[in-house]
Amino acid sequence: MAQSQLQALNPKTAGRPSALYSLISYQIDKRHYVSVKLEQLELPVFARFASPVPFNLPVLAVTGLEQRKPKLGRKNMGWITVTIRIVCLFTLLWSVNGIGVNWGTQASHLLPPDTVVRMLRENGIQKVKLFDADYGILKALGKTGIEVMVGIPNDMLASVGGSMKAAEKWVAKNVSEHISSNNVNIRYVAVGNEPFLETYNGSYLHITLPALSNIQSALIKAGIGSQVKVTVPLNADVYASSNTYPSGGDFRTDIFDPMLKIVKFLNDSNSPFTVNIYPFISLYTDSNFPVEYAFFDGNATPLNDGGTLYYNMFDANLDTLAHALQKNGFGNLPIIVGEIGWPTDGDRNANIEYARRFNQGFMSHISGGKGTPMRPVPIDAYLFSLIDEDEKSIDPGNFERHWGIFYFDGQVKYPLNLGTTNSGALIPAKGVQYLERKWCVMKPSAPLDDPQVAQSVSYACGLADCTSLGYGTSCGNLDARGNISYAFNSYFQKNNQFEKACEFPNVSVITKTDPTPTVGNCKFPIMIQPYYESAGRRLGCGQMPLPLVSVLLLLLLTVVQH
Repeated sequence: MAQSQLQALNPKTAGRPSALYSLISYQIDKRHYVSVKLEQLELPVFARFASPVPFNLPVLAVTGLEQRKPKLGRKNMGWITVTIRIVCLFTLLWSVNGIGVNWGTQASHLLPPDTVVRMLRENGIQKVKLFDADYGILKALGKTGIEVMVGIPNDMLASVGGSMKAAEKWVAKNVSEHISSNNVNIRYVAVGNEPFLETYNGSYLHITLPALSNIQSALIKAGIGSQVKVTVPLNADVYASSNTYPSGGDFRTDIFDPMLKIVKFLNDSNSPFTVNIYPFISLYTDSNFPVEYAFFDGNATPLNDGGTLYYNMFDANLDTLAHALQKNGFGNLPIIVGEIGWPTDGDRNANIEYARRFNQGFMSHISGGKGTPMRPVPIDAYLFSLIDEDEKSIDPGNFERHWGIFYFDGQVKYPLNLGTTNSGALIPAKGVQYLERKWCVMKPSAPLDDPQVAQSVSYACGLADCTSLGYGTSCGNLDARGNISYAFNSYFQKNNQFEKACEFPNVSVITKTDPTPTVGNCKFPIMIQPYYESAGRRLGCGQMPLPLVSVLLLLLLTVVQH
């Protein structure tokens, strides 16, 4: 138990690097989920294009882009003798303060910003954390009163950290302009995103603080330094426990000095420390991790830290950070939980029931405003995440594309009471426009041992999303034909149902009969209509002109072959 609990205090993820990655260099050999059903064919399904790519197939997607306050409740609501007044007061306070959400945009088909903002408002969500400063999204958030945390991607840290002029230009364009011209309630600038992940090998170690300092100075110069604060969202692996208990918390030895400088800067500028905590990652990476310790039901054997009992990983992890801050003289520095959540697919522990149990448990846990043993104050937190993103890097795991409390189309995944709606239920996106009800599936007459099947499946999964296939996933019970059909349809839908996107040589066909199984949670989705984004924003992969994409793919393949 002790070792598992040490793991609980130090969740280490493979990281969610914010960078452009090429789908041509995709690690197809790691994608075991289709081979689970296809291995019986004895075909090299995931050989990395050992055979020539079927060039007669169109390619409409080449790359994926990585993005990745008021207090909650009250410290002490006191006793109110009339029960109905307690209920009404609590509901009012919760509706005003509420929970925040992370709004990511690493998807081939994005919902229009106005649709998402309407969904936020109808669900009473009053805080949103972004991973960039997208013009269209910020415009849609204008005049809503929703608190916004905008983000500076890691690949921009060197620019704003190395030039005060660049920092001032960024603030003017992405913060000041939106506040003054569109009344966007920007409250924080997140400088980088988990820049000290061990997987980055120190790439941002010495540029994060200069970037933080320059952005802060630019905010002050713009006259908004008291309204907008800087912060750095950090993974929980920046601190560790020397004795497996929260009381042994301190910052990681290899980054101790840079961390202390950042903490001092945040303290001096009255800015918060932002940390991302993921109990799921501990469960995913450690087969011996006690499952109940990830949840908030109180069923786990507690960790006894000198008389202080910890019944869940979240409290223990957050208090490890609190001890680290206190140990270094910053015990009063405010803490924001920048990301916390549970995925619904892509792994045997990533499922609807666990996600509902975790997120609802977390909401109940923080609703009273009692905080943790070390920090008995309301917890300021952002759920990760709002909507599924089908172009997130899956280097950390196939679950990365399934963190949303809503599906890609804004539809509700499971019952979840955020305490922000009168019904106590999530309200789905409205007015969503879908493509025609048709699917691309394996041709019934095509034999499973057709030599085109293997390379076609690899091709489709490499350019679309097959993370719902495999052991323990939502579509893990499909047979071989079902797996092949899922792969074909994923590619077909991602490419806007373009007819040639279902021309896998002699093995595919378009159907208007829904292939979704009648039992279980597996779905063969219909894609939403593409949203053509506002000027200045990148085009989604599925929206790039076909000739351009084909040329790009051929160039990439030429590079790979040489």
